[in-house]
Amino acid sequence: MVTPAQPSRTGSTPSQSSPPSFQPSDDLGKRYKLLEKLGHGNFGVVYKALDQVTGEIVAVKQIDLENSDDDISEIQKEISHLSDCDSEFIVRYYGSFVKGYKLWIVMEYLSGGSCLDLLKPGPFPESAIQVVIHELLLGLEYLHTKKKIHRDIKSANILVSSKGKIKLADFGVATQLSNNKSRRNTFVGTPFWMAPEVIKQSSYDEKADIWSLGITAIELAKGQPPLAEYHPLRVLFLIPKAKSPTLEDNLDAERIKLFSDEFKDFIDCCLLKDVQHRPNALQLLNHPFLKKRQSTGHNPLNLKKSLTGFIANGQKLLGGHHPDQGIAG
Repeated sequence: MVTPAQPSRTGSTPSQSSPPSFQPSDDLGKRYKLLEKLGHGNFGVVYKALDQVTGEIVAVKQIDLENSDDDISEIQKEISHLSDCDSEFIVRYYGSFVKGYKLWIVMEYLSGGSCLDLLKPGPFPESAIQVVIHELLLGLEYLHTKKKIHRDIKSANILVSSKGKIKLADFGVATQLSNNKSRRNTFVGTPFWMAPEVIKQSSYDEKADIWSLGITAIELAKGQPPLAEYHPLRVLFLIPKAKSPTLEDNLDAERIKLFSDEFKDFIDCCLLKDVQHRPNALQLLNHPFLKKRQSTGHNPLNLKKSLTGFIANGQKLLGGHHPDQGIAG
């Protein structure tokens, strides 16, 4: 039997709007006016919605509990992960409730869409990738410090605000590391981005996310992940056996000239098969590829302007349509 989930709140910084305040007497189903369908994926359908109490635009994920084949505990696990996160680099979770046979999860709406949406007109320039990777690493450092592994890092799960703020989304497969079991051996994730140790179902830790980050960096530069031409089942066989992907192996001779040696080395570091030598999020934040953000011509403000300009141009090429919020996975 499914019982209504208790509404949860995350903290907010002065720069963020306050989360909706849930009261037991609220008819929450009537509070939110669904405006348009944004997409569907892991567990459910996502809508753009209006909070008729605060006037805020939010994202609402609806999960059909009656027809779902998924374990309700898995759905509740996702809610737990979202409600436990309080980082400006993680999509904010506002609360949840059950209406009829549907679980409603209310989350932050990001009008820039996902990085996958922004790839539709073409690959990212290095300046935009630099901003995405830097803020994604800040989100991962937060998660890993909290003993959490995301396990599904990819462009579809990286959301962007209209001002270029990068936020990590979709914790449908996220897992938490307990104090007495610091590694997992379950098989979860998306094949093209999956670390070799995950595919082999050997023990792994948060560095599996670092491998996926490296694959995502190639995806942003190329427009698709390595081995995209193969069937996913074939990819599961190739990743553990083949040598680690490199940027040079995935781009033609002309396009590779557009990327720095620092970026190429950053990817190589992420994709080290020896987990012991693969750096963690904090170490990667000090990599020359990201440290040069502080040098002349690469300051964070200029890079953020580059990303917001790229977003605006991408939306223009998409016909003025705002990309879907990729929070459904």
